[in-house]
Amino acid sequence: MVGMNKKHEETDKENTKDNEEELLKVKEDLENQLKRSVADYQNLEKRIAGEKSSWIRTANKDLILRLLPGIDNLFLAEKHTQDEGVKISIAHFIDILKGEGVEKIEAVGHDFDPVLMEAVGTAAGEEGKVLEETKAGYKLFDEVLRPAQVIVGKREN
Repeated sequence: MVGMNKKHEETDKENTKDNEEELLKVKEDLENQLKRSVADYQNLEKRIAGEKSSWIRTANKDLILRLLPGIDNLFLAEKHTQDEGVKISIAHFIDILKGEGVEKIEAVGHDFDPVLMEAVGTAAGEEGKVLEETKAGYKLFDEVLRPAQVIVGKREN
């Protein structure tokens, strides 16, 4: 009987050792699953934050595009009047847009850039230089909202 008890004890010890190893493996697997789940969740949070930011920028872009004709009218009014109120309104409007990441494309006197500008005509002048801006162009965070419409210089033969 004593021999049988020793054999049972050895078997129990082996079973216990096997159970411990199995439990450690299960524990390790669960820890790895938890780490992957946390990483997946953090990636999801980052993606959602990026998408939310993109949606906001898109909504702002659409609103700004609808406001640009109003700014164009203010610039047109400024050309035909000496009203100080119009100049103040334009400056205020431009400051608000700058605060939202919008900047006017500087064209006159610069080389023609087809990415930022649309040539609507040519006139005698320095080849490839923008002579006149017929409609202002704007960028939103370095993305062109509307290209500047310009008259480009052309050498006369």
